[in-house]
Amino acid sequence: MTEFIEITPQQAWEMLQNDEDAVLADVRYAQTFSYAHPKGAFNLTELSWPNFEASYNYDQPIILSCYHGISSRNVAAFLLRHGYEKVYSLQGGFAAWEKAKLPLDTGY
Repeated sequence: MTEFIEITPQQAWEMLQNDEDAVLADVRYAQTFSYAHPKGAFNLTELSWPNFEASYNYDQPIILSCYHGISSRNVAAFLLRHGYEKVYSLQGGFAAWEKAKLPLDTGY
């Protein structure tokens, strides 16, 4: 894959259910992430980058999510430049995930 692919929240959920290697990385601020995020998501920030890099393989499907699907595109491009091969950006971000009534983990 030389470019990331934008996928809908439903496509992302199906990928996460059907591919045990797929991971959803939420790039929103840690405090916002802690309130609510897609079920099973990893909070990918500058501080968590070393842990992410050590935990996930370059050939795993990585789905990026942000607030509205804009910032995740930049992170998706960054991951491709750093050798990740299967990179996806969530169309509409967390707002679309929530609107689609897909599973959430909440902190409160």
